[in-house]
Parts: sequence; C-alpha cells; structure tokens
Amino acid sequence: MKLIFERSVEGYYNEMVAPCEVPVVELPETMKRQKALHLPSVPQPEISRHYTELANATFGINNGFYPLGSCTMKYNPKINDEMAAYPAFANIHPLQPEHTVQGSLQVFTRTERLLNEITGMSAFTFQPAAGAHGEFTSLLMIKAYHEKNGQPQRNKIIVPDSAHGTNPASVAMAGMITVNIPSDEYGCVDIEALKAAVGADTAGLMLTNPNTAGIFDKNILEITKIVHEAGGLNYYDGANLNAIMGVARPGDMGFDIIHLNLHKTFSTPHGGGGPGSGAVGCKEVLKDFLPDYYPVVTDTGITFTTPKYSIGTVKGFYGQFSVFLRALTYVLFLGSEGISSASKSAVLNANYMLHELKDIFDVPYGDSCMHEFVISLEKLKKETGVSALDIAKGILDHQMYPPTMYFPLTVPEALMVEPPETESKARIDEAVAVYRQLNDAAHAQPEAFHDYPLHAKIHRVDEVRAARQPIVRYKFDRE
Repeated sequence: MKLIFERSVEGYYNEMVAPCEVPVVELPETMKRQKALHLPSVPQPEISRHYTELANATFGINNGFYPLGSCTMKYNPKINDEMAAYPAFANIHPLQPEHTVQGSLQVFTRTERLLNEITGMSAFTFQPAAGAHGEFTSLLMIKAYHEKNGQPQRNKIIVPDSAHGTNPASVAMAGMITVNIPSDEYGCVDIEALKAAVGADTAGLMLTNPNTAGIFDKNILEITKIVHEAGGLNYYDGANLNAIMGVARPGDMGFDIIHLNLHKTFSTPHGGGGPGSGAVGCKEVLKDFLPDYYPVVTDTGITFTTPKYSIGTVKGFYGQFSVFLRALTYVLFLGSEGISSASKSAVLNANYMLHELKDIFDVPYGDSCMHEFVISLEKLKKETGVSALDIAKGILDHQMYPPTMYFPLTVPEALMVEPPETESKARIDEAVAVYRQLNDAAHAQPEAFHDYPLHAKIHRVDEVRAARQPIVRYKFDRE
C-alpha cells in the first residue's frame, strides 16, 4: 500500500475548515520554522481510504484466532470504552481541585480495594504506565526498603532463566545486579540453585507464577520462604495473573510486591507502546515506599498523599486514569464468579489445545499446563528443515495469528501458545486442525515453507535486514 506522502498531490486541498473568526496572530520571526513542513496534500476521500487500508492490513482479535492470551488478545468489552468516554470522567483535568473530582478519586480507591482482594496485597499505586515500568517501580521500592533498614549492600536480584526479558533490564535500570538461576527439569525454579544464590547481599527474587512455560510452581511456598529467611523480598511479575485470578493470590504465596498488567489481565487496550498500566501492589511492609500521589480516604473526602518514605513520582500526575477506569469496569462487570471463571476458562482452553497437539509436537514440560503451553519444533526442524519461524509464517495464511516464537529461551525452536478464555471450543478445534495440517505439509513439502506466507497482506520479509537496516523515515525529493 502507498504511504500517505505517496498519495499526496501538490495543490490538493480540502474545504472543510470554516473561515477563522478570531484575530490572526503571527509568531515573531525568531520563533518561526526555518524550513517548510512536509505536509501531505490529500483529498478527504483518499485520507479515509488510507486509514481504512491501514486497518485492513492489521490482524486483530476481530479478524481471527489470536493465541496470545496473557497479552490480552481477548475481547475488550465495549462497556469499558463507554465508561472511559463518560463526560464526567473524560473531561476532567489533573490540575483540578480534589473536591471537584471526588467521584473520579473513588475510581482509585475502589480499584485498589478490588485488586487488593484479588492479589492479597494491602495497597496499590496506579502511576506506572506499563508492565516494565511497574517492574522498575517495584525494584526501586525494594531498594529503598533495604537502604532505609541500613542494608544498602542488598543489591542482588535473583531471576530465573525462564523469566521475561524485561526483568533483568529493570534490575539494571534500578542500579542493582541480576543473579540468574537455572530451571529444573520441569521448567520451575531449581530449589538447590536458589539456596546457593541467596545470601547477605540478596535484595529479592523476581518470579512469574505460573511461569513462562505455563507451569504453576508447586514449590512456591518454599521458594518465597527461602528468600525471606535470607532477608530478601519477593516480587511477583503479574504478566500471567490471568491464569490464577480469583483462584489463588500472590500475597498468599509469600510475595511482598506485585505489578499487574492491567492492559493484559483486565481487558484494557494496549499495543504500540501504550496506553497501558502497570499498577503496583504491595504488602504493609512496603506501603510507606509507594510513589507519590497515593489516595487516602479522610473525613472530608479522598485526597492524595505522599507516603512516608516515598520513592517519588514515577510518572506525570496520577497514571493512565482511563486505563484503570476500564479495568475497574471489567472487574465490576464480571464480579467474583466471573473473574475466577475467566481464569478457569483460560486454563481449560490451553489444556484442551495441548491435549489435541501433544501427539505430533514435543511438549517439554508434561501433559498439563496453566493458561499457556510451550511446544518444541526442534525434532521437526531436524527431520524436515522447517523451523518454528516457518510454521509461524505458515499460520498467517490461515487467518490466524502465530503464537509467541523462540520463547522461553530454555526451549529450542519454541512456540508458546496462549488461547485466551474468550475463544470457543469450535475456534480452538479449527486452530488445532491448522497446526496439524501444517505439520503434515512440513513433512510432505518442506521447501515450500521457506516462502510462507503466500496470501497474507505482507509476504515473507527479510527480518535480519529489517532489524539491522530499518527505514524509519520518508525521504522527500526536495531533501
């Protein structure tokens, strides 16, 4: 498709703007742009067609099966958007006096109360703008806690080898050191390796449970106890909370602090860098270290306060208000039974799909899973030359989105499949049939896979070149 600049024809214009009814004010010469802006000249119908083509080139949950469940490729109820667009919420300003937005401040306190109930925490901040930002905020709180207690030497964060890649990056940004420990044969934390890693310099542990392989660690209580006895704190990466919400609580597992991807688990939009929300919850032991603008209920109403040992402000004002307003709507809409039902349905869908595929694909970590499962195509690649990437590209030709590829790093030729709770059995059966068809085709005509996809909007691309030599701006003829 053409870029908007390629649609441009000099001299085209739109008579859609009414004549200016206010005095025209010219900028001083010193403030004027020295070069003319490159603005496209496009008539209104072409503008509409351009954005329609862009929309049609994008594959989303409305187009077909999208097996990235914990990344919220589930249906986002439209009532969420209706609430966010409600004028009393949509038209507020962050600098308004608190007494004029008491209803909006109740969104903070009510969302906090419900998330505390779901996670087993005592307090929440909604300032962080996304999951990794929530990780960073949590680590700053852990660091401040140890420094306040006169133990600045506690600067080591233990991270399993199956962790999300943002975990060690967040540790580095917080000025701490990552201690990587291996997984055991079941894809869970190696207990003996953990015992060997903890010590007087341990600040904490970062862990996802269920982990990236879709396995709930049966030793979780022992794991958090080991870290606590060494003087560290336990941080829960909430990326996979949708597998357990309403059924099990991180706080009851021994975790002291948690971030939640509201734009994943609680059905709010995300993608393209935002808007997201990486709300951070904590136990009482860390409550005094929360970021600024913590809402509390007083005799005269709800007001923002600064916790006693606050790490400061991690984002402008109060966070992504319309995002956690959507999350609150989702939680209230589902209720306690609906929240647990969503988790149970996600786990059921994943186990059903795993059961239907385990006879043709290698499953490294057993015959059951939580909300996601990992298959290895290492054997298929050795037999046919068809890689996990080739299979993923082939999936695109079947009006489906491929699963996560080559992650976790502990599994060779990995595909991580996450059928969300909103998918029906019929749709999952269709997806299973495609996977089986591609497996058969890989053995019959393996050479064809290196050209897939053949029917998608964009055909096979040179991904190495795209990563190393990206074209990120349009070059105009006059430059």
